Amino acid sequence: MSDSLNSNRREFLRQASFLSASLLASRIGVASGKPDPVILFTSGWQDVNIGDIAHTPGLIALLKKRLPQAKLILWKRSRSEKVEAMLNHYYPDVRIIHGGVNANVPQSEEVKQAFQQADFFLHGSGPSVLAADYLEAWHEQTRKPFGIFGVTIQTIPPELKTLLAKASLIFTRETASIEALRKVGLSGNHIAFAPDATFALTIRDDEKARAFLAANELKPRQFICAIPRLRVTPYYKIKQNTGWSEEKIREVNELNDKWKEADHAKLREAMIAWVRQTGNKVLVCPEMTYQVDIMDELLIDPLPADVKAKVVRHPYWLPDEAAGVYAQAHTVLSFECHSPIIAAVNGTPCFYLRQPQDTIKGQMYYDLGLGNWTFEIEQTTGQQITDRLMEVAKNYKSAQQNVQKALATVNDRYDKTFQLVKETWL
Repeated sequence: MSDSLNSNRREFLRQASFLSASLLASRIGVASGKPDPVILFTSGWQDVNIGDIAHTPGLIALLKKRLPQAKLILWKRSRSEKVEAMLNHYYPDVRIIHGGVNANVPQSEEVKQAFQQADFFLHGSGPSVLAADYLEAWHEQTRKPFGIFGVTIQTIPPELKTLLAKASLIFTRETASIEALRKVGLSGNHIAFAPDATFALTIRDDEKARAFLAANELKPRQFICAIPRLRVTPYYKIKQNTGWSEEKIREVNELNDKWKEADHAKLREAMIAWVRQTGNKVLVCPEMTYQVDIMDELLIDPLPADVKAKVVRHPYWLPDEAAGVYAQAHTVLSFECHSPIIAAVNGTPCFYLRQPQDTIKGQMYYDLGLGNWTFEIEQTTGQQITDRLMEVAKNYKSAQQNVQKALATVNDRYDKTFQLVKETWL
């Protein structure tokens, strides 16, 4: 991309950030008129993916840092004792509620009470507007403002367009979604790019991470992490009642079988080079529960014996432990989108091996200046990944500075968005 195009993009992002911040401040702050507004927010789409889990504590940290006077109520979409125990441990003052809606009517008393108490309703980061029914119910029952934060919006059917037209703000987690909105006639200063809330994640279980690293002789900054992924997540193996037909299951399995070896052979090539050139270890770990069952087949068993002896595996975990481990890793190489974010937040260089089925959300890496570490897997060779990894190893301080530069861009956008909100409420 030319310098002039880069300059134009940066100016677009700067202007969009400022305008969205001003509008967000006026639309929420004036609506509440209170020094301690109540924000109801929905998140927690599923608990079989540390990336989806991380959205929630990331958004909580973001709201607490930039709107410390606000009272927060989490309307959690999924239920998990372990995840909610983790959230309560780090954020005991955030009330967690549950309950669905039917015909735009909340089905639990705690949600009905939250509708009365809250001044604003915010939809948290996710792969789409997953809680559109919650937003519809809120709008129908309260007529109070609502917004969407850090969401990918790729497909916009008419009913979603109608809902989005009512939103006070629409912040997408990459610029590609802004273009999708524009194509269906949705535009304005209230639409802007705000990175995925996982970039605001602050929770970290260093004690558990240290214990695991010590038990497996993984030395700080001397091991890499490798995360596998199939082209399409086999949800029929993870959840009951997915509604998948036998035909869809067959199509997904055929697609995954077609690409799984070709994709992961490229990551294995980098793992082999890392072990043989540095003598250091590799930690193979999951972002989703199903990946525990494919780690051996795709990343460990095919390795040469000398390399396999240097490989450690980790079972499924929660994002606070993952953050603690990634903070000590040299580099994280992942087919999943959110482990690299968790790594970056903790100062660790990260590669995103992007599969074409993994939606437009990967555009955020380019938006934040991490294009050199983003590999479109069908256009990438294992040698290219290996060369970039060894380049990072050779110039590690520069790679860490690259991480900090990307985080500075993230925080600049967050700050510009929320500073005016805070000033308006105060």
